[in-house]
Amino acid sequence: MEPYILMDKNGIHLVDLRQTQSNLEKACLAASEMAANGQQILLVGTKSQAREAISSEGKRAQAPFVVERWLGGMLTNFATIRQGIKTMESIEKMMVDGTFEKISKKERLMKQRQHDKMMVTLGGIRDMRHLPGAIFIVDIMREKIAVAEARRLGIPVIAICDTNVDPSLVDFPIPANDDAFKSIALITRAIAEAIIEGTARYRANADMRQAQADIEAREAEATGEARQRERESRPWRPARRRGCRAPPQSASSG
Repeated sequence: MEPYILMDKNGIHLVDLRQTQSNLEKACLAASEMAANGQQILLVGTKSQAREAISSEGKRAQAPFVVERWLGGMLTNFATIRQGIKTMESIEKMMVDGTFEKISKKERLMKQRQHDKMMVTLGGIRDMRHLPGAIFIVDIMREKIAVAEARRLGIPVIAICDTNVDPSLVDFPIPANDDAFKSIALITRAIAEAIIEGTARYRANADMRQAQADIEAREAEATGEARQRERESRPWRPARRRGCRAPPQSASSG
C-alpha cells in the first residue's frame, strides 16, 4: 500500500485521499459499464461495520450481497449454491400453497428452521442467477476466500484496501479505512449509484432493442402481406408442361 500512503504520523499511516477519489472514480466507471452490459455486481461485507451499508445499498441498487459468513465455493461451486436457493424457494412455496398444513407439526418446524437458516446465508444472493460480472469487497483480508475464488474464475475485484493489505490482489483497489463506518458507507454508496446508473442504461438499451425488433417485425409482416396481395392480383394462367409437344396429325388416305 506504500504508493497510496501520504505520510506516517506517530506510527499511523495516513491514506492519500486524492488517490482514494481517483481510484473510486475508476472503480465506479468500471461498475457502471459492467451493469450497463447486463452484468451483476456482488457486494460483500461480513464485518459488523460493513453489514448495514452493504445490505441497504445492495437492496437499493437491486444487487446481490453477502453480509453473513462467506460460504466456501459460493463462486467456484455456484451450481451447488443455486441448488440450495431452489430448496429455500421450494420451502417458501410450501408455506403459501397449503402444503405446510398437510405435514406434521414437527416436520413443519424443521422446514421453517431450515428456511430461516438458508435465508441468513443465501437471502442476499437469491436473485443472482449466474456468476457476477464483478465483486465489491470490504476488507480483503477478512474476505480472502472470496478474493481467491474471484481471482480463480477471472472475476474482477473492486475492494476497499486499508494500509495493511496487498492492493495487487484486486483489480480496482480503493485506498481507504475499511474499519470506519463513514468511509465504508460513502464508498459503498458511490458503487451502488454507479450500478444503478449502469442498470438504467442497460434497461433503456433493452427497450430500444425491443422497439427496433417490433418495428422490423411489423415491416416484415407488411412486406409479406403486400407480396401476397400482388400474387393474388395476377391473372391465372395454366402452367405449361415442359417437354410436351402436340401429337402429329395423321395423314389422310388418298
